[in-house]
Amino acid sequence: MMIDDFLGFTLTGSRPDAAQREGVCTNGVRWTWLDEGVLQFEPLASAHRESAANHGAPLRSVLVSAGIHGDETAPIELLSLLVRDIGAARVSPACRLLVVLGNVAAMRGACRYIDDDLNRLFSGRHAQLPDSREAPRAAALERAATQFFAPAPPTRRARWHLDMHTAIRASVFERFAVLPHTGEPLSRAMVEWLGDAQIAAVLLHTTQGTTFSHFTSEACGADACTLELGKVRPFGQNDLSRFAGADSALRRLIAGQFQFNHAAGAPANGAPLPRIFTVVDQITKHSDAFELLIEADVPNFTAYAHDTLLARDGGYRYTVTHPEERIVFPNPSVKAGLRAGLMVVETTQSALASMR
Repeated sequence: MMIDDFLGFTLTGSRPDAAQREGVCTNGVRWTWLDEGVLQFEPLASAHRESAANHGAPLRSVLVSAGIHGDETAPIELLSLLVRDIGAARVSPACRLLVVLGNVAAMRGACRYIDDDLNRLFSGRHAQLPDSREAPRAAALERAATQFFAPAPPTRRARWHLDMHTAIRASVFERFAVLPHTGEPLSRAMVEWLGDAQIAAVLLHTTQGTTFSHFTSEACGADACTLELGKVRPFGQNDLSRFAGADSALRRLIAGQFQFNHAAGAPANGAPLPRIFTVVDQITKHSDAFELLIEADVPNFTAYAHDTLLARDGGYRYTVTHPEERIVFPNPSVKAGLRAGLMVVETTQSALASMR
């Protein structure tokens, strides 16, 4: 059945008949198949009443996505297991929940993408690449997210998006998060949840982007983040126990069991808050002459000292200008005109002091 093996059902290209596109779990949670790899859950009516009685707290709407890159399999497997456990009433959502498996065609092909990086095609950029096989999927996921969040209360605290990925390379921090630029103070609720999920570091963007989490943050008003949970591996070769912290925290969030502290310091469960890093620049690949002057296997968040030359491309040079900068997502193989690396500096103290 679809709920028992959502990943297998999706990979086979199965599409349910009209009469089989919705159902009710044994615990009363209603599910609806909306599109290939897109499944929505609505909690019991009692969960709505409990949320309203909880000091007027609005019912949270949570979008959880994975597989925006088709070869990032660990979080895809985690989401499929979550769907199975909701169907078996082992998890009872206390929120509205949308589960999204992103680039299904690339998942089937065991590759990152078919024509273009799906996570660079949101916020309307897909319209600039009409011939890309990823463009229709980006548009479809934008519609799904917009429709899902439309009935939610218009506050970020009531709208969450967790986009789960794995990194191409190793990292100084095996589990880290990337938060889109919002122009608002750092969300205490999100940072506390990331601490509960055993996320060691958070990267803050300072400009708008074209990723899925940037789209839901800007267009849908969601508290959104991208989670990086280890390295790329084929289906069936992941040690999911390495991500148990994130999986457990996600399940607690969905079940309404995570208590936010809303005060200075660590979350109510005592988990340490992550270290915070802010983007200060990016390395850009301008042409095929581009050279990234670091080791091919350098981990994310590797630190470089002032005046270190990291890249060159014709007359372009990237040299470290801060006492220390760390590189994240270095990738000299991107297409010309795209980012070949992010440069960040640690801003933990000031960022945590500004949380709302």
